Amino acid sequence: MKHWKTLAAAAVAASFGASALAESIYVPNLSYRTGPFAATGIPLMNGQKDYFEMLNARDGGIGGVKIEFEECETGYSTEKGVECYEKTKGNAVVTQPWSTGITLQVLPKTNVDEIPLLANGYGFSPMADGKTFQWAFNAPAGYWDAASMLVSHLDGLDGGLSGKKVAFLHLDHPYGKEPVPLFEKKAAEMGFEFLPIPVGLKEMQNQSAQWLQIRRERPDYVLMWGWGAMNAGAITEAVKTKFDMSKFYGVWWSGHDADLALVGDAGAGYKSISWSFPNADAGVMADIKTHVVDTGKSLSNPEEMAGVFYGRGVVMSMILAEAIAGAQAEFGTGVVTPSQVRWGLENLNITEARLAELGMEGMVPPFSTSCANHTGHSGGWILEWDGGKFVKASDHIMPDTSDYAELIADKAAEYAEANAPWPVNEACNATN
Repeated sequence: MKHWKTLAAAAVAASFGASALAESIYVPNLSYRTGPFAATGIPLMNGQKDYFEMLNARDGGIGGVKIEFEECETGYSTEKGVECYEKTKGNAVVTQPWSTGITLQVLPKTNVDEIPLLANGYGFSPMADGKTFQWAFNAPAGYWDAASMLVSHLDGLDGGLSGKKVAFLHLDHPYGKEPVPLFEKKAAEMGFEFLPIPVGLKEMQNQSAQWLQIRRERPDYVLMWGWGAMNAGAITEAVKTKFDMSKFYGVWWSGHDADLALVGDAGAGYKSISWSFPNADAGVMADIKTHVVDTGKSLSNPEEMAGVFYGRGVVMSMILAEAIAGAQAEFGTGVVTPSQVRWGLENLNITEARLAELGMEGMVPPFSTSCANHTGHSGGWILEWDGGKFVKASDHIMPDTSDYAELIADKAAEYAEANAPWPVNEACNATN
């Protein structure tokens, strides 16, 4: 451990200057402020950045140690994402890949480099299995959690899902395909028809063919796993074709205020499942305004800051900051190592009381992680567009993790076998 810290100190000294070295923790973010997904990437990155800016200005960082938060632009390209990972990994205590495609490419590297991979609410769902994926985390909720919550919610409406038809409009990309195994499992068990409708990267802004199929198939519900320009294209097309927006649901990456603002009142009734919610009156938002916005350090604006994605970015950085703080307390050091941050990510305990202390009431459900559970499975809320903003339209919904525990185990084992030799954490079991 001392050897790692010595090497890290030397490397960071060369890039940041020796005087600041022992006082900083390097936290890179593989961002995408450019490309077809920039509209959704920008508010998320701004929220993440502003939270760490606030901690640095208000508290002198975390545990009195400044955070060096740096972005490496990927444009959401898997190839560029891997390049950014290689460029930033030397001094990093974490990597944040920001794409399911990049996550899948970087995932094997983290075992070798021993750097925790943090993919908040995205990535490979079997990463929930901490014994198999000992360096990967997707807290506070994964895509199979989202699928479970949506199926549960829809089954509670209008006589249940049996005999119904559910269209799945999804990006034809690893991200969009991620929940398919669980949806197929539930369709077989519950007796509803599951109809995948892929949208290619070149079709995102012109989905006429997909919506012609939707009109022809007349599904009872449309579920969307979209991102960036795909979301706006789908919502605009749904309004144009007079689809019943109350039957249109999205995953949390398809619940972006700016996309719905394009259609305004015509989009009222559209819903998304979400593990975060913006709270403009939260104490953390006031602190960000005082220490970041008012001092000219923010790249955001009031409209964006009131939205779902900026608030989600704030929550994401809070989760990482809590892991770092936990590691500092556990190991009695300010400048933590990647393995210590991994411990912090495995021992998160985000309670209602802690959220109140952080000034983040109502912005994320309480959750905890463990050696075996790298997701947390926080649950979330149904958010509904009221014509001008997203509002909470349900109580807190929890996923039925027992419903896909076997699927997680099977897919994790399948992945490990396909990538053998794959190291696992033998000290970890299902109860810790």
